[in-house]
Amino acid sequence: MFVPQWIVRRNDALGSNPPDAQEHISVNASDWLWAAFSFITVCTLVMAVFTLIRPRGRRVFHQIAFMIMLTTSVAYFSMASDLGSTPVLTEFRPPNVTRQVWYVRYIQWFITLPLLLLELLLATGLSLGDIVTTAFVSMVLVVMGLVGALVPSTYKWGYYVFGAIALFYIWFVLLWQAPRCTFAEAGTLRKGYILSSAYLAFMLITYPICWALSEGSNIISPSSEMIWYGILDIIAGPLFLFLFLWELRGVEYHVFSFHSGKYTYAHSSSGRPEKAPIA
Repeated sequence: MFVPQWIVRRNDALGSNPPDAQEHISVNASDWLWAAFSFITVCTLVMAVFTLIRPRGRRVFHQIAFMIMLTTSVAYFSMASDLGSTPVLTEFRPPNVTRQVWYVRYIQWFITLPLLLLELLLATGLSLGDIVTTAFVSMVLVVMGLVGALVPSTYKWGYYVFGAIALFYIWFVLLWQAPRCTFAEAGTLRKGYILSSAYLAFMLITYPICWALSEGSNIISPSSEMIWYGILDIIAGPLFLFLFLWELRGVEYHVFSFHSGKYTYAHSSSGRPEKAPIA
């Protein structure tokens, strides 16, 4: 019997790496993940070019964006290949059925969410201690989501509440504490930050909603979960980062007072190395 090659290619990932849970992603969901991986990878390459063409000492925001996109790209490659998940018993609809839970996604968020907040908060006048604390709380938020997803009993919702508390703290910093700080360039930076922080704060509330309907209560299928999370990761990842960097395009880096105690490869006209802003 003749089988079209495109059907064979579509089943390669799930055929090579068979799901180990009763409720798992479909071939169509794997196709969507490959499409998301391709889009994010292209964005990563574009960001790499933008980073390299910027002068040394003025790359820190672009470098952080590149790290976020690269991590996301690797995670989506893993999920599209049907790798990085583990079976967990469901609590509802129906009970005692195993569902794929993607720990590789939480590893991605554990790396990218603190970097995303660092990218945004470095543009404010917030103190370094507050920025580090916010990054730590974001890691707590992700860990609570992972532990809750792996717990098959009702106790998972206790971790959900801890995660919600962490999210409220992040909102407080993004929407209340940081905007009240003194910005290095009040006009452009404040306007860009308020737009970007509102955008990110709105996106962050949609993740717990998806978690509650997927890993939490098993209302939506793993395939629907993949589509939902994929759209969120694209909007809160590459699209957000390009928007944020566009808002910073007219700001001179010296206003941030980023300085390093190390010497760079650059040399002065006298041939001696110069101290330069942090890269």
